Amino acid sequence: MAVNVPGVIVMVVFYLLVLGTGIWASFKSKSKQKKSGATGMEMVLLGNRSINLVVGVFTMTATWVGGAFIGGTVEMVYTPSMGLTWALLLLLAYSTSFIIGGLVVAKAMRDRNCVTMLDPFQIKYGKVITAGLSLVSLLLDLLWLPSTLIGLGGTMSVVLDLSFTVCVWISAAVVIIYTLMGGLYSVAYTDIIQLVLIFSSLSICVPFVMMSPHTLDISQTLMNNTLHPPWIGQPELKKIWIMIDDFLFLTLGNLAYQCFHQRILSASSLATAKITCFAASVLIFLFGIPLILFGAAAASTDWNQTSYGSPSPYERGEAAMILPIALQHLTPTFISIIGTACVAAAVMSSADSVLLSAASVFTNNIYKNILRPQASDRESRWVIWASVVASGVVGSSLTNLKNSIITFVLLGVEMAYVIVFPELVCVLFFNISNGYGAAIGWLVGFVLRLLSGEPSLGLEPVLHFPGCTLEDGVYVQYSPVKTISMLSTIAAILLFSYLASVLFNKGVLPEKWDVFKVKAQHSPVPLSPVGGTIEEKE
Repeated sequence: MAVNVPGVIVMVVFYLLVLGTGIWASFKSKSKQKKSGATGMEMVLLGNRSINLVVGVFTMTATWVGGAFIGGTVEMVYTPSMGLTWALLLLLAYSTSFIIGGLVVAKAMRDRNCVTMLDPFQIKYGKVITAGLSLVSLLLDLLWLPSTLIGLGGTMSVVLDLSFTVCVWISAAVVIIYTLMGGLYSVAYTDIIQLVLIFSSLSICVPFVMMSPHTLDISQTLMNNTLHPPWIGQPELKKIWIMIDDFLFLTLGNLAYQCFHQRILSASSLATAKITCFAASVLIFLFGIPLILFGAAAASTDWNQTSYGSPSPYERGEAAMILPIALQHLTPTFISIIGTACVAAAVMSSADSVLLSAASVFTNNIYKNILRPQASDRESRWVIWASVVASGVVGSSLTNLKNSIITFVLLGVEMAYVIVFPELVCVLFFNISNGYGAAIGWLVGFVLRLLSGEPSLGLEPVLHFPGCTLEDGVYVQYSPVKTISMLSTIAAILLFSYLASVLFNKGVLPEKWDVFKVKAQHSPVPLSPVGGTIEEKE
């Protein structure tokens, strides 16, 4: 198969359009900075907290409607063990996550005048705990980036017949360049173009896939085992706790990502931040509908009659590539090119946010507040740029693993749910929490989750919760082990925080052993960024 020259030309034009928008936004950012007198770091990371409602809705939605969301949702519907059931669960979880974020989290973070979601830990727990949680946050972003780039590399390599590696690195390079130039402004304004392209491309591609002469009526294959197992999935009663567990961890785990908090902190007002969350909760569900139809059509296709041939992608172990395979073999060439542009837009809309998120955490919470508190604004900006490049290189390198998109996504969200989310809840809403509880809670949640086993990582369960059964030589946990681990983390944080507070305040343990200064700890107060460094208001 020769290189798809028209497709390459279209992709070059698209990349130039996005790059041009990013460059224009960088000039707009510099102009805004001169007028407002904001620091360079505040402008790059938060857009001087002046992102309006329309731009905010676009960038919040586009961040989640990424390559992993598009490719992962289609793969989920096509995979018999998941199907429509798990796809709807994913969409409902994401929508609910934004609603909870707008109702509960937005005010708590904005009242503290944070720069990143790690700032409350910095002021309350100190450097050690914050450094550990910052590294976890960075790892979450580095897992998110390959999950979205894999979708693009797979699509472009199948449709355009280009090298997977070349596609990934060129796309990463474009994202890195415009993110370096304009920071959040470039990210937000390019998200507008990308989201519009995603919507228009899906509107064009999905009808062609569904009307392919090789595709049956999806209503007939929903619950019938015809060419492929029913695409409704396997909603068995014994899996009800697993479904509840997955819903909760997808819902609450998303609140532990810096990308989300960066959007609500950059909004021009609290009301804008809340409305942004509510609007995104509706839009992300709407964007999921055509992806479900796409996956259903792929599951209803007689692949033996297509140029792909038999056996089907699922039987060949290529379910993770079902999106580009369907575009290539079920649609005309020009439609498959449009679909590729859609995936590219989705990838960029998430990748730029992830890069800026990682740079924010490293620069503000590790470099500026731990390694070099005396760093100037100019030095901090250089660190941001270096962090963007480093994150892009590391995240792009992980695509060589070529795991399933879903594996990367679920692994990252699970870490966020079991470790970061409980810590965030306690530091924001429980005055009793302190560094001792945070450290022990982190350890308890992590160890408990590992002992519960994880099939995707090849970990056999050591702890067998009620309902754990041996199926085909593998132990399957039917209890909500993720939620049990998360709740155990919260319980451990609060219990050991209380014990440490009592032991030091009652004089049972000498004050010289109090490394986290529990005895002298004040109630949490708002944070105020002073020259980029978080200080406590007196």
